[in-house]
Amino acid sequence: MGSTDIRGGIRDRIRDDIASERRELAALLDTLTDAQWDAPSLCAGWRVREVAAHMTMAMRHSLPRIAAELVRSRGSLDRMADRLARHDTSALTAEELAAALRDNADHPWKPPVGGHAMALAHDVIHGLDITVALGLERRVPEDRLRTVLARVTPRGARYFGADLDGIALRADDLDWSFGSGTPITGSAQDLTLLAFGRRPPGGRLSGAQADRFVRDRTR
Repeated sequence: MGSTDIRGGIRDRIRDDIASERRELAALLDTLTDAQWDAPSLCAGWRVREVAAHMTMAMRHSLPRIAAELVRSRGSLDRMADRLARHDTSALTAEELAAALRDNADHPWKPPVGGHAMALAHDVIHGLDITVALGLERRVPEDRLRTVLARVTPRGARYFGADLDGIALRADDLDWSFGSGTPITGSAQDLTLLAFGRRPPGGRLSGAQADRFVRDRTR
């Protein structure tokens, strides 16, 4: 098998993983109560509703609409995403938000950088933003998680606001590590969140500096 065939096979597998991840998350969203939909997620300032809306933003809005919103947001991707997420949660019901994720399971969207692997990372991280914040015990399948973990880089961590200088991440449930320095140990899922700028709840990480990286650590 040539290298082109191998790359094509990997791409097809990742696209299958994306579709499965979206369908599974949509099924989970179908089970949430109104209170859970309105609960805070791990995305600062966003409820579960805004996260769910954001996950399908690029699939539901045309490129000209997104470009116009970007201009209105003075070129800030973060402000644009926030504006659209809040608009969409006022326009769509919880059922419609879940259906949008399910109906777009096979949508070919991918971010400008990182290709399909980062499209999978986008869905996995935002899924964890919801499930971890709600205390749900969903486990991301290991093969999907490994694809995401393989995309963790120092530059990417800095982009997402994760200060990992002098920190060594060590998964305790699969063979994965990143960085060097003071070890922080936890599940691969929780370390994925940390590497993408999130703060898992307390009690899920261990290490001398673990308290730096947990949610609500002052309470």
